[in-house]
Amino acid sequence: MKIHFIHIIAFSVVVWCASCNRQEAPPDAGSHTLQPEQLSSQAEMVLIPGGAYKPFYGSDTAMVKVKPFLIDERPVTNGEFLEFVKANPQWQRSQVKRLYADTNYLHNWVGDTILPKGINKDAPVTQLSWYAAKAYAMAVGKRLPLLDEWELVAMADETVANARQKKSYSDRIVNLYLVKNRQYNAVKQSPPNYWGVYNLFDLVWEWTDDFNSVLVTGDARSGDYSDNNLFCAGSATSATDVLNYAAFMRFSMRAGLKAHYTVGNLGFRCAKDADEQSLLTAPKKRDLLRAED
Repeated sequence: MKIHFIHIIAFSVVVWCASCNRQEAPPDAGSHTLQPEQLSSQAEMVLIPGGAYKPFYGSDTAMVKVKPFLIDERPVTNGEFLEFVKANPQWQRSQVKRLYADTNYLHNWVGDTILPKGINKDAPVTQLSWYAAKAYAMAVGKRLPLLDEWELVAMADETVANARQKKSYSDRIVNLYLVKNRQYNAVKQSPPNYWGVYNLFDLVWEWTDDFNSVLVTGDARSGDYSDNNLFCAGSATSATDVLNYAAFMRFSMRAGLKAHYTVGNLGFRCAKDADEQSLLTAPKKRDLLRAED
């Protein structure tokens, strides 16, 4: 599909406008009155060895280092989130506080613990807020991936760790983003990328822990989110690759989000810090991610 220049202008305006709206950093999801009950995760995790990459947005072209981490091989499903809300009534549709989710939270569910008729329990869960996603991750002993971690994994296609130099890379993702009702399909029905990670683009948009912070300064990547300014988007003029249409769409989407928002095609997957044991036992790729543009 041919992407016209006017689309880039539109995406840029969305991001630029979001930069004008300063919003407070959301309180920790752990501040919810009731802590989530612990659950076991059914999702296999993939070790990403870390590396350095050039972020799509930033005040300069400095490479960003990402430490080794683990990430779920696919998004969290309807069936898994159903088990979560059964064990944690405070996150059920009728019980969740409006501070933590807007009025569209799980609104298509038949009831607090009943999925919509005909819905695929193996499709990604959607219509949930950042707070709910973070609470689920906490319950299974994980966390949400950082934006840099997610974007580093997303650089890969099916054959190489960094496919951003391929014109087909961005075009293919844009085409996937424009497929209607893709969020209703089951996970792991398409080929994984180079790292063995499924469904980064073909099913849902995904929450990250610092979903709207990376567009500010390099300091935002330190992991310290105490500064309210971290949740303000930056100008589109700081994009490092103006031809990466797919990334424009992704960052425009994130720029318009607040932590309590719920969206019909926005889901999530979990991540985890890589400990010494995981580094020793996880399957290794034949080569690590190199510091490439």
